[in-house]
Amino acid sequence: MSEESEIGHGWRGSAEVWIEAAYTLLIEGGVEAVKILPLAKGLRLSRTSFYWHFADREALLAALIRRWEEKNTGNLVRQTELPAPSVNAAALNLIDCWITPELFDSQLDRAMRDWARTDSALRAAFAEADTTRLAAIRAMYLRHGYGPEEADVRANAVYLTQVGYIDLDTRETLETRLRRVPTYVEIFTGQKVSPADLAGFLGRHTGREG
Repeated sequence: MSEESEIGHGWRGSAEVWIEAAYTLLIEGGVEAVKILPLAKGLRLSRTSFYWHFADREALLAALIRRWEEKNTGNLVRQTELPAPSVNAAALNLIDCWITPELFDSQLDRAMRDWARTDSALRAAFAEADTTRLAAIRAMYLRHGYGPEEADVRANAVYLTQVGYIDLDTRETLETRLRRVPTYVEIFTGQKVSPADLAGFLGRHTGREG
């Protein structure tokens, strides 16, 4: 009996199980690590089980790309569009992305940007994602009364700062990051954070693990 026939007998997993395992390999080893046989062995499923859910490896990679687009770009845009009584409250809604992995997966964004360096189609998709994210942040500033040029510069300052954090794999404790948030917001908006806005933000993250 082959090794493949000995594992995963009677269960084919689910598409989400395969995507989650592919995500882990992508984070740990880059896109070249995402291959069907290692995935099957890791899941203790037969390789043929994979084809119940995906036509081929490219279909699985496409699912990873959709996951990245929906989670990171989709959530970032939604956070910028949340109702906010002030520009600082709006900026804090956006910064929730950088504090909350459920909203924005920085590890995934770094892995995807690395992958895009060797994949022209994904590189184009990432350029589109960057454009969409920047446009959403720019629109946030415009809604709060900033002129077009200032909104553009401030949006770039916010976004490129976070891209730098991600690309450099900057490590901070949650305590350090939260302590620095009011200063960052003042730099990004030109206004001091009110106690009420800051209290609302900190209340959302109290007790969160770093």
